[in-house]
Amino acid sequence: MIRAQLPGIITLCRHHRGHHQHTHPHAKGDAGHTHEVTVARRILDANDRMAARNREKFATNKVFVLNVMSSPGSGKTTTLIKTIEHLKARGLHCAVVVGDICTSNDADRLAATDVPSVQINTDQFGGDCHLTAEGIDQALSGINLAEIDLLIVENVGNLVCPAEFDIGEDARAVILSVTEGEDKPLKYPLMFRQCEVALLNKIDLLPHLDFNAQLATDNIQQVHPDIPVWPMSATTGEGFAPWIEWLNDQIARKQA
Repeated sequence: MIRAQLPGIITLCRHHRGHHQHTHPHAKGDAGHTHEVTVARRILDANDRMAARNREKFATNKVFVLNVMSSPGSGKTTTLIKTIEHLKARGLHCAVVVGDICTSNDADRLAATDVPSVQINTDQFGGDCHLTAEGIDQALSGINLAEIDLLIVENVGNLVCPAEFDIGEDARAVILSVTEGEDKPLKYPLMFRQCEVALLNKIDLLPHLDFNAQLATDNIQQVHPDIPVWPMSATTGEGFAPWIEWLNDQIARKQA
């Protein structure tokens, strides 16, 4: 269901009957678990086919697509607001798709940047813990790809499920804040392995926390050697230069 909410924002609500059930593969040999693995494989295969179609649309329009993932509360939305402001100053045109289980709070904040915003609510009573390629395809009805250079997808706050689902993006970025633990990359390695860049956010709080930024960086690069890790503060704006330069280069390559 699609409904208009605020000027510049479209909200897509995906409702399910009953409670949400998220199927993940399990390495067991009994018939029940074999069926579960088969169902999970079919879900992922169908998602991959839709992701491929999304990727074709983005390639045709030369739009660079970035999938941004993190835990809830890492500062994704604030980081994206600052990012969009930097890119707009360079004459680049952006649009945003925001995923949350409920509310349009983040899309409302991003609308202040005056870029097209689409909010996907996976289920107002508790739904999917990630965005899917199909959801992105539906969101594109609210975005004119011919008018943008960059589509940013702010995925649902979760360090597990979003890493498993291709949505047709060109690159993935993960944000880890210093208010989390340094061992998050070791606990959730798939997320950090699947991303091209990592942002270490909220470094302005380091003087007030018992957080070892070098250890966090080492842990990220332990599970994904050579991944760039850029310390930054979305609040103060410190450390954004390498991130913005990387994005600018990726957009230019997509349009070449």
